[in-house]
Amino acid sequence: MNIKITARKFKARDTLKDYINDEVKSLLKINDDIINADIILSFQNSHDSIKKAEITIHLPGQTFVATEESDEFTKSVSTAVQKLLRQLKTLKSKRKSRVK
Repeated sequence: MNIKITARKFKARDTLKDYINDEVKSLLKINDDIINADIILSFQNSHDSIKKAEITIHLPGQTFVATEESDEFTKSVSTAVQKLLRQLKTLKSKRKSRVK
């Protein structure tokens, strides 16, 4: 899986990038068909701002997107990954029900 991190209007620290890589790679436990993941980090103001994380994952024939806003990037990324986990679990259960 290819992971591409884009930080808009700032430079992301290596610790944040490592955290994002670990969180996104946890999605492979549910579905190992993920081709790539695009993560876009942005914020509104430089002081007391809302941090936004948008994660897009691409599977063969499908794309899943999760966006989350909070006061920290780690919270935003973690919550967005949880949303993607729910979406992938739903996809997995739909595939299983079709096979039966």
